[in-house]
Amino acid sequence: MQQPEYPDPEALQRALDELAALPPLVTSWEIVALKEHFAQAAAGRCFVLQGGDCAERFADCNSRRIANQLKVLIQMSLVLVQGTQKPVVRVGRFAGQYAKPRSADFEEVNGQRLPAYRGDLVNRPEPSPEARTPDPSLLLRGYERAALTLNFIRALVKGGFADLHHPEYWDLDWTRHSPQADEYHRMLRSITESLRFMENILGTSAAGSDRIDFYTSHEALMLPYEQAQTRRVPHRPGWFNLSTHFPWVGIRTASPEGAHIEYLRGISNPVGVKIGPGLSTDEILRIAERLNPANEPGRLALIHRYGAARIAAELPPVIEAMRREGRAVLWICDPMHGNTRRTLNGYKTRSFDDIESELSQAIDIHPQCGSILGGMHIELTGENVTECTGGARGLCEADLGRAYESEVDPRLNYEQALELALLVARRWRTNGR
Repeated sequence: MQQPEYPDPEALQRALDELAALPPLVTSWEIVALKEHFAQAAAGRCFVLQGGDCAERFADCNSRRIANQLKVLIQMSLVLVQGTQKPVVRVGRFAGQYAKPRSADFEEVNGQRLPAYRGDLVNRPEPSPEARTPDPSLLLRGYERAALTLNFIRALVKGGFADLHHPEYWDLDWTRHSPQADEYHRMLRSITESLRFMENILGTSAAGSDRIDFYTSHEALMLPYEQAQTRRVPHRPGWFNLSTHFPWVGIRTASPEGAHIEYLRGISNPVGVKIGPGLSTDEILRIAERLNPANEPGRLALIHRYGAARIAAELPPVIEAMRREGRAVLWICDPMHGNTRRTLNGYKTRSFDDIESELSQAIDIHPQCGSILGGMHIELTGENVTECTGGARGLCEADLGRAYESEVDPRLNYEQALELALLVARRWRTNGR
């Protein structure tokens, strides 16, 4: 499902052969390390923050945007560390999130029937037959953009960009007057003062305080692209998808008997599946059996996205079924996708209140059901966009046209993302979790 039709199969095969010969983007030992982190998160000993663009665009592969994305995730993670009193595992929706599923193969634009835009990995967003024709050369360009993004992120992280002694490195200029700025900076001062206190006691720098780990993730939608970067590695059994650390499948391609689940079944990465309305409890159990028959800790993440109005009724029976079957799973809440709506003037948007409500309900539901919420999955950007309504500045539908950039789904801007992290941290502290 969701695979485009390329007009020139031979050109597609040439692109895939070239892609298969290129170096991997990630390593198997990074993948194994992330799987261990996921096992710890499932047991409640750390928390996963997964975030980034709905769909990356090739045009946004520049140093400023990548650094801003990194800044948001670092700041959110520190807030969550303070709130949950746990280490936070940072997983970006970047360096490969270039393809998106669509609800229809075609759309009508200005009276023309055109193939749907499926992300920069497949075709181009301009409304013309030429731009919308699937182009196999974009698979190679997507690999190159992912490599450039990942290289820059690694250079920043290893070069001290995330140093807790220098939070000014990752402050975003346009948010200095954010309604959330004072609370965030108070929290940051508390962390840095605690760090300096420990260093003074120890008489040495705290190990690892100048760098952090970052992992990548993307939706494993374009199966030929994923397969071309899937290979064996020396000294480890099995096959690894070396285009990303953490591939997942979306709800549109999560059929237990579908090709996407079959693909995930064959690789050794930790894998994720989006679940929500449209997937029955029985189907979810079959997915878990297919993807993790050995019940390996850290292998399978279920990313639930029911929507604020439905999560209380629909999530508990799934949790109970997984517990009853003794299934090892990392639970991650995606409060974005179940709360998407379209305004009268045609914008896709999400309400901040709905996003916060679903996430808060998830924080309460899991302990009530005897399970552990191990992470959150957020579509966000470091740019000053106006794509989701609400938040401390009270963005309304009339504001959406001011700075709406997304080609696919709406994202939280920096202020809204940081506000969400602060609300989660407060709720976690209040509930004593």
